Amino acid sequence: MKSDAIKKGIERAPHRSLLHALGLTTAEIDRPFIGVVNSFTEVVPGHMHLRALAEAVKAGVRRGGGVPFEFNTIAVCDGITMNHQGMKYSLPSRELIADSVEIMAEAHAFDGLVFITNCDKIIPGMLMAAVRLNLPSIFISGGPMMAGRLGDGDGAKRVDLSSVFEAVGRVSRGQMTEAELKQLEEVACPGCGSCAGMFTANTMNCLTEAMGMALVGSGTIPAVDARRLKLANETGRQLMELLASNIRPRDIINRASIHNAFVVDMALGGSTNSVLHLMAVAYEAGIDFTLPMINNISEETPCLCRLRPAGDYHIEDLDRAGGIDGVMKELKEHLNLETRTVSGKSVASLIAGSRVVDGEVIRSAASAYSAKGGIAVLFGNLAPEGAVVKRSAVAPEMMVHRGPARVFESEEAATAAILDGNIKAGDVLVIRYEGPKGGPGMREMLTPTSLLSGMGMDKEVAVITDGRFSGATRGAAIGHVSPEAASKGPIAALADGDIVKIDIPEHSLEVELSDREIAKRLAHLTEFKPRVKSGYLRYYTEKVGSASTGAVFK
Repeated sequence: MKSDAIKKGIERAPHRSLLHALGLTTAEIDRPFIGVVNSFTEVVPGHMHLRALAEAVKAGVRRGGGVPFEFNTIAVCDGITMNHQGMKYSLPSRELIADSVEIMAEAHAFDGLVFITNCDKIIPGMLMAAVRLNLPSIFISGGPMMAGRLGDGDGAKRVDLSSVFEAVGRVSRGQMTEAELKQLEEVACPGCGSCAGMFTANTMNCLTEAMGMALVGSGTIPAVDARRLKLANETGRQLMELLASNIRPRDIINRASIHNAFVVDMALGGSTNSVLHLMAVAYEAGIDFTLPMINNISEETPCLCRLRPAGDYHIEDLDRAGGIDGVMKELKEHLNLETRTVSGKSVASLIAGSRVVDGEVIRSAASAYSAKGGIAVLFGNLAPEGAVVKRSAVAPEMMVHRGPARVFESEEAATAAILDGNIKAGDVLVIRYEGPKGGPGMREMLTPTSLLSGMGMDKEVAVITDGRFSGATRGAAIGHVSPEAASKGPIAALADGDIVKIDIPEHSLEVELSDREIAKRLAHLTEFKPRVKSGYLRYYTEKVGSASTGAVFK
């Protein structure tokens, strides 16, 4: 066992003395040591209940014959950090999480790891750590939040966090009172769990299950459901089975399983951030997975679900309708069925007994919401390395759009223009210098897109950025434009009035400028100067790569 490095031999007597100080018996010291990586925090609703989940995991580890040691990682709440300086730290936290897990696991010679995750950057950060360390590992999420209820009785409306963001736009237009907004904000998030729609956190938890790194139900069982605690216990026990069989993350996470994750992603209409994070996991695992490959998957995969923000269903509905294994059963013609999972079964065996009990929440391929998947990658002279859009959340009239650019150098400037009524129907709102380097940190632009949606302008105005969008975003919102402005990508050459052409069905993002004119404008730009000159973000700016390859450290 790896843990023998800290407990076997006479020279390890000091180490054993410290282990005894923890209260371990001699019999326990002889058992496998399992790291329980918890992301509990009191400031993130998706994580505030994870201490109880950790206790269930540890009980399962003990039941399987292991000795659990719990330690923590950081966790950032994207909703709380939205539209201020805090959002600059969200994506960068992913790399810190991966690094901190590596440090703890290697320093203490754990034999295996159970990852307790839930919200946006924690999931990919932990996945990156799992494939980097390649110790027997398994994941359990904290589960989704229930939808809130606004109103009483049969007339009550189900709401969530994105409802609140969009309501701000309605208030600014005089279509809703501040008193009504106050009522909404108090009921939209009724308790613990990752925000209730198919936003980034739930997308990544569902894809972790689809990839084979979590047991069935991890992505969809509500946080408040007793099944979640039972699953946590079983997850801890199953880690001991993985250890006994020497099944490691790189036996499960490979090109075939990442393909499966993207297939499920397209069917769910998941967050565009999934592209960024799965690409980062692939990079960490040494797997070559390119953006054009994602387009190929999307073109062949039907969109089976319309979950918030694209539709009216929430993750609790997806769970009730059949869960991720039910979705995968409907997609079996598109999946690599012989890939392994942490359950010890192949995907084929895992979904053999699955079923869909609500054909509206999870449609069949024959009755799909659309023949193509929920995400598209666009290329063109404005995005030579690609840009990403959740096409399942784009209104039909905006799938093809041509309009004048309105260029802003930051999210704050664009938000102010929207609130001041300075954006007109037909405009293409361009927000640049918000990429991985330029931001720094590649902030999510949920506030501007939600304002436009709340104002009813998401069917009239497109948004393009080298930053990111929240999974809660809807509308013609095109992010991850690469190369970014800070790296002198073509988006840095745009000026007010330039005509931008968006053709999502043809995967095209162009500006009506010649290559010569773009090159001329870029040549006249001054060298980019980082906005942050100290602390972790300065280091991040120096190390981070392009969004087109996952915004990983190179």
